[in-house]
Amino acid sequence: MDEGRGHTPVLTRELSKLLAVAPGDFVVDATLGSAGHAALLAAALSASGTLLGLDVDSRCLAAAEQRLADSTGRIILQRRDFSELAQALTEVGAERADVILADLGVSSTQLDDPIRGFSFAADGPLDMRMDDRRHTTAADLVNRLREQELADLIYQYGQERHSRRIAKAICNARRVGRITRTARLAEVVAAAVKVNPKSRRSKIHPATRTFQALRIVVNEELDALDALLECAPRHLNPGGRIGVISFHSLEDGRVKRDFRRRRDDGIYNLATKKPVVPDQQERQANPRSRSAKLRVAVRTEKAIGTE
Repeated sequence: MDEGRGHTPVLTRELSKLLAVAPGDFVVDATLGSAGHAALLAAALSASGTLLGLDVDSRCLAAAEQRLADSTGRIILQRRDFSELAQALTEVGAERADVILADLGVSSTQLDDPIRGFSFAADGPLDMRMDDRRHTTAADLVNRLREQELADLIYQYGQERHSRRIAKAICNARRVGRITRTARLAEVVAAAVKVNPKSRRSKIHPATRTFQALRIVVNEELDALDALLECAPRHLNPGGRIGVISFHSLEDGRVKRDFRRRRDDGIYNLATKKPVVPDQQERQANPRSRSAKLRVAVRTEKAIGTE
C-alpha cells in the first residue's frame, strides 16, 4: 500500500521485471500521477540516469516533485499530455528513451477528491477534467449534447447497453434543471436502468460506464493513446521497452492491435504474449487494480522508414 499518498501503483513487481530499467537509462513515465511507478523506476537508475515525467494535472506534478526529491539521477517533470512525447523529449535535448511507461488509469487521488468530479462515491461538481486548462467539462456534455449524441457517446466509450435509455433520462432530467453534480447524474442513471446501487443486483454502480464514457471524451483519452502508440517506436532506442497499463477493453484493444501490428512489421518483439494482470493478493489488497492489464513490447533494430 502506498501509505499516506492516496494512491497505490499497480503491478509493480511485474513492471520492474518486464521493463528492466538499468543504471544510466533514459526513462519516460508518460503518466506521472503521484509518482508511484516513477519512484520505482527512478530507484533503478544511477546518477547518470534520467527520468522524464509527464502529466497534465498540476496537483499530481506537485505531489510527484515532492516524492521524487531525493531520487538519484536526473529528474525532469513537465506539464504535458503523453501524446506530446516527441515535444517533451525535444525540450530536454533527447531523441529517444530506453523505457516508456504509460499507466492509463485515473489515480486514486483524483477519484477520491469530490471537487474533481470523477466519481459518484461522494457528491461534487460534474467536472472530470484531468487538465484544468481544458474548457469542456462533463457537465457541458451532459447538458449540451442532443439525446442521440449522448446515447452514442455512452455506448461507444462506456460500452453501456442501456445507453439510449440513459440518454433519454438525462435529457428529461435536464429539462427540469441543469445537471451539474455527480450525485445527481448517478441518481438519474440508476433510475433509468432501474438498479439500486445499494442492492445485491448491482455488482458495480449502474453509473460506472456512463461516467467512464464522459471522462474519456472530456479528456480525449483515446486520441491521446493513439498518438502515443504512433510516435513511441520512433522514440525508443533499439532494445528499449514500452509498457502500457490499461483498465478497460477500449484501451487494451488499441494497445494489443498496435503492438501486434508492429511485431508483424518487425518493429517490436512482444515481451508479453498475453496481458499481465494482478494476482489475487494484489486484487484483495487494492480492489481498484482488478481490471489492470499490462502489455510490454521491445523495440527491434529495424528502422521505421523501411517498414
